[in-house]
Amino acid sequence: MSTTNTQSLQERYAPHNACFGCGPSNPQGLRIRSMAEGDLVVAEWTPSEHHQAFPGVLNGGIIGALLDCHCNWTAAYHLMKQSGQESPPCTVTADYSIQLKRPTPMGLVRLEAKPVELKEDRAVIEGTLTAGGKVTALCRGTFVAVKPGHPAYHRW
Repeated sequence: MSTTNTQSLQERYAPHNACFGCGPSNPQGLRIRSMAEGDLVVAEWTPSEHHQAFPGVLNGGIIGALLDCHCNWTAAYHLMKQSGQESPPCTVTADYSIQLKRPTPMGLVRLEAKPVELKEDRAVIEGTLTAGGKVTALCRGTFVAVKPGHPAYHRW
């Protein structure tokens, strides 16, 4: 998948977002670029050397941040589609769990996520991180659209 010439969900809907994991405007962040492909939301990301846990292996906290942000955008995108709105609601993570299945080698990783349950203001999302053709981590989380008064309301 080439994402170079395609606008990501983050770039389209939240170009000024400074989130560490997915904010396009955070020069020190991970800056993941999530793309809708049918019911899936996908991203490819390449770590830098400073993202290592130990030589040749991606840090588990970075894996958690990648899956958290990517699944959150999957929720926002699908809640937007479900409601027929032109922009996604601001969503936050209510809960998520990560299963590290095997060490994730440094190099290109692929994120995929899809909804398994959609309600009016929340979504349960399942995601995977694949490296070297093998699933190395799984995620399941609940992501909630926030209301006025919440610090994340209108953050994008």
